[in-house]
Amino acid sequence: MGPGKARLLELIEETGSIRAAASKMKLSYRRAWLLLQDIEKIFGGSVLERRTGGKAGGGAALTGRGRDIVKHFRNAERRAARAIKADLDALTKLKN
Repeated sequence: MGPGKARLLELIEETGSIRAAASKMKLSYRRAWLLLQDIEKIFGGSVLERRTGGKAGGGAALTGRGRDIVKHFRNAERRAARAIKADLDALTKLKN
């Protein structure tokens, strides 16, 4: 799991569409599907609720598991950034 996969999930939630999310990330629909399959394999279950097309059109939304994955991934990113801030600041000062 990485920032790209997390962003894909976030965009699917925002747009309600795998295709729209893939487009915003400049990914092919197929590549987005492969990433989603990988996420589902890693976490052992569905991360999307898929709705088939029709007059109202299809779409996708995150399952509770999908939303939890994004939430915990972003929390981990924030914690990691805080944990290394002092060292990054020190490295920046060494450049000058």
